[in-house]
Amino acid sequence: MKPPAFRYSRPGSLTEAVRLLAEHGPEAKVLAGGQSLIPLLSMRLAEPARLIDINALTELDYRRADSDGVRIGALARHSAVLADAAVTARQPLLAAALRHVAHPTIRNRGTSVGSIVHADPAGELPAVLSVLGGSVSAVSAAGRRTVEAGELFAGPLETTVRPDELVVEAFFPALTGHSGTAFAEVSRRHGDYALCGVATLVTLDDDLRVLSARAGYLSMAATPQVLELTEPIAGRPYDADLGPAAEFAAATLEPEGDIHASADYRRQLARVLTGRTLAGAARKAARA
Repeated sequence: MKPPAFRYSRPGSLTEAVRLLAEHGPEAKVLAGGQSLIPLLSMRLAEPARLIDINALTELDYRRADSDGVRIGALARHSAVLADAAVTARQPLLAAALRHVAHPTIRNRGTSVGSIVHADPAGELPAVLSVLGGSVSAVSAAGRRTVEAGELFAGPLETTVRPDELVVEAFFPALTGHSGTAFAEVSRRHGDYALCGVATLVTLDDDLRVLSARAGYLSMAATPQVLELTEPIAGRPYDADLGPAAEFAAATLEPEGDIHASADYRRQLARVLTGRTLAGAARKAARA
């Protein structure tokens, strides 16, 4: 299929891009990597009157890592983020998740910020941003504002970003103290959308006992779902049985079935992957 007719704009500055969004926002779509948007246009699941291509805004193509965490600009490609040793060292969960994003060809073009704003409940990066307590920065004619991950996702392919705003950056906080992360997902074929995916963050105290644990889930609800898993395993040694947290997650999650997997199968995947990633994250936290 072919996309519907639309007007095309390629702003040469952030100021111009913001002006175009102020004029056409409700009827416009922003093009960065296009790996999600172009298929939607081709299937006519999206029919914007105007396409605003931001690829000339090269100042948004950056990755920055410091003691606070990692900042990724709106034009940074998945592959560039994955290849950046400073970024993946500061926030290893990014690398763990990005390896599961589609295939190299897609990662070479797709943008990490675009993947977040696309808000696909089966996407890896929305779950990672959510479990880490990250945020995005959005710019409009009214100025710049920060949207926390917990307030960003409103539904499938829907965020709280206003039509006149351009998301220019995503922020992933750095790990602190004895903290570790892990990621795992199961899909029918490598690169397909996950039937279930889990991103886990575990923090230990100075005696290497569980201080806190949380997990972010993809493909389990209409938005990324974050569960606090501390209570069932608080105070346990890092190498103890953390299974009670996995059982709690399986009992709490309420996935829906579809043609790819039943709700019961997704729940079982969540149980297994939660246990697996909790153990892996705890081991990494003990070495931190």
